[in-house]
Amino acid sequence: MSGDDPIAAFRVEAGEVLDAVEQGLLDLGHDLGNVDLVNAVFRGLHTLKGSGAMFGFDALAGFTHHCETAFDRVRKGQVPATAALVSVILSAQDHMRALVDGDAPRAEGNAILARLQAAIDEASGATPAAPTAPVTAKRTGWQVSFKLPVDAMANGTNPLMLLDELRELGEATIAARTDAIPPLSQLVPTECHVGWDVTLIGDIKRDDIEDVFIFVMDDMELTIEPLAVDAEDAPAVAAPIVVAEEPVMAVPTAAPTTDGPAARSTAKAEESVRVPAGRLDALMDRVGELVIAQSRLSQLAHRGQDLVLRSVSEEIERLAGELRETMMVLRMVPVGSLFSRFRRLIHDLSRDTGKTIEFETEGEATEVDKTVIERLFDPMVHLIRNSCDHGLETPDDRAAVGKPAAGTVRLAAHQAGGEVVITIRDDGRGINRARVRAKAEANGLIQPDQALSDHDLLQMIFAPGFSTAATVTNLSGRGVGMDVVKRTIEGLRGSIDVQSTEGEGSLIALRIPLTLAIIDGLLVRVGTGRYVIPLTAVEECIELSLEDDLRHRGRSLITLREKLVPFLRLREMFATDTRPDPFQKIVVVATPQGRVGLVVDQIIGNHQTVIKPMSALHQGAATFAGATILGDGEVALILDIAQLIALGQPHEETLRAAG
Repeated sequence: MSGDDPIAAFRVEAGEVLDAVEQGLLDLGHDLGNVDLVNAVFRGLHTLKGSGAMFGFDALAGFTHHCETAFDRVRKGQVPATAALVSVILSAQDHMRALVDGDAPRAEGNAILARLQAAIDEASGATPAAPTAPVTAKRTGWQVSFKLPVDAMANGTNPLMLLDELRELGEATIAARTDAIPPLSQLVPTECHVGWDVTLIGDIKRDDIEDVFIFVMDDMELTIEPLAVDAEDAPAVAAPIVVAEEPVMAVPTAAPTTDGPAARSTAKAEESVRVPAGRLDALMDRVGELVIAQSRLSQLAHRGQDLVLRSVSEEIERLAGELRETMMVLRMVPVGSLFSRFRRLIHDLSRDTGKTIEFETEGEATEVDKTVIERLFDPMVHLIRNSCDHGLETPDDRAAVGKPAAGTVRLAAHQAGGEVVITIRDDGRGINRARVRAKAEANGLIQPDQALSDHDLLQMIFAPGFSTAATVTNLSGRGVGMDVVKRTIEGLRGSIDVQSTEGEGSLIALRIPLTLAIIDGLLVRVGTGRYVIPLTAVEECIELSLEDDLRHRGRSLITLREKLVPFLRLREMFATDTRPDPFQKIVVVATPQGRVGLVVDQIIGNHQTVIKPMSALHQGAATFAGATILGDGEVALILDIAQLIALGQPHEETLRAAG
C-alpha cells in the first residue's frame, strides 16, 4: 500500500471496520439483547457509510445506509435484534467487502436488501425488545450550529450529506449563515465559508447528532444545545454543551473518556504506524544479508591476530543480533488474528450442517511470523470443516449418547521453544480406525495383514484422495483437502499429529516454526559437506566412538539414560563415500514420535541461519528445508528433521537386512 494513495488507505481501513462489524455481529448472535454490541455494529456501519461517501464509493455508501438504518431501528428499540437480522447483515457485510474491492453484482445487493426488509418486517411483528437506552421526552428538540473547516470540501466532506443526515433524525429547520463568505474576487470554489443553524424536533438523543459529525468533529465549530419545545415536555434545563467554539474542539466540561471515536483514533495514531508488508519483507531480506556479511567478517577476524578488527567484528555481531531480534518482533503477529477469522466459518457451518456448534479459543496472544499466519489459513479451514462435518454429531445423535446438544470446536495455541503448537480439538464421534484401515486397504495404501502403529494408521487420513465419508456434501467427502493440509504444513517445515478417541473426539496438533526467515541452527559436518540442524529440535549431543559404531551395526540403537534411542547415520544416507571420523557425534533431536539420533562427523557450532529457498531443480529433495550461505561463501543445506527421519527409517531397515 502506498502512503500517497488515499484509495488504498481507505480499502485497508474499510477492511478493518468490516472485520470489527463481523466480530460484533457474531457476538451479537450469541447475545441478542446486548445494547453495547448493537451500538458497536451501528457505529461501524455508520463509519463505513461516511468514509465510503468521502472517498467516492457511492454504491458502498448507499448500500450500507440501508443496513445502518435497520440497525438504527434496533438501537432505538423499535424492533428487536433477531438471529435472522444478524444473518442478513452478515451477508450484507460480505457484499460490502466486494463493493470495497469494486466487484459486486447489483442484483446480489438488491437480493440482500430484500432479505433485510423481510427480516425487519418479521422482527417488527415480534414482541419489541426493551429500549436500548432511556427514551427522551416525545417533544424535545435541539439547536445545532456548525461550521466546517475551510478545507472540508477539498478533503472530501460534503456538507449537504451532513444536512441530509440531520433531516433523517427528525423535523429539521435549516438556515445558512453567509456572513463569512469573502468577496467574489477572493472566493475560492473549493473552500467552505458557510455555516448552518439547524433546529431539530423529535425523539433525538445528543449521541445521534454527534454521530453525524463523527468524521469532522475534531476541526469544526459545533454547538449543540437542548431546546424546550413544550413547557410540559421540555427537558431539564442544563448548561449548553459547546463542543467547540473555535476551529479546534474544546475540552468538554466532564472528564474525557477514552471510548469516543476521536480518542480511539488518537490513541491508535500514537501507538502504531501502518507499514506495508512488502517493506517489512524487504527489510527482512536486508537483515538476512547483513547476518551473512557479519558471519564472513567474524570468520576473517578470527583467522588473524588483529585485535582491533576482532573487537569491531564482535560489536557488529552484537548489533546485527539485536537488529535481527527487533526485526523478528516486527514480523510477529498474535495468532488471535487468525483464530478470529474462523468465527464466521463456524457460524456458517452451524447453519449449513444444522448442528449447534460452540467455538472456543485459547492462547490468542501467542505470536507467529506473519508469513506463517498467512499460509496457515487454508489448511486450518480444511481441518475445521472436517471437524464440524465428520467429527461433530447432530443434536439428536449427541443426545442419544448422553452428550450436550451443542458440539464444541476448540482452537488453542502455545509456544514450545522455537515452535508454535496449534491444536484443533472437537468433542465429536472421533475417528473410526476400522473404517480408516478398510479404506486404506481398498486404496492400496497398505496390505491387508500389514502391521501399523496407531500413529501411522491415523496418518492415513492425509493420503491423497482418502475419505471415509459415506456421502459427498458441499463441505467435504471428496478426499481433497487433507493431503493439501499435510503438504502445506510440511512446506512450513512443520509437522502434523492426530489423536482420537472414538466416541469422545479428536485432536489435531500442528507444530509450526515461529519464523521462516532466520533461525538459530547447529552447523555440523558430514563427510566433506556442511549441514544445519534447526537448534529448536536439538536436545543434546553425545560422542559415538568407532568401537561403539561397530558394536551397534545392525540395530542402530544406543542406550541413553537407560532408554533406547534409535539413530541414523547421515554419512550413509547422503552417500558421502568417505571414511567416518574416529570420534563421530550423535545429535539427539526431538520429534513427535520421540527422540532420534543423527550421526555426524563433526559439530562445528551454533550458526545464525538465513533461510534461502531451494532452486526449482532441487525442490524435490525432501530431506532439506532450504539452504544458507556460510561465512566463507559456501552453501550449507538445512535439514528437514521430520522428512529426514521418515526417509531414514526404511533406509536403516534395508541396511539391517543386508547385514
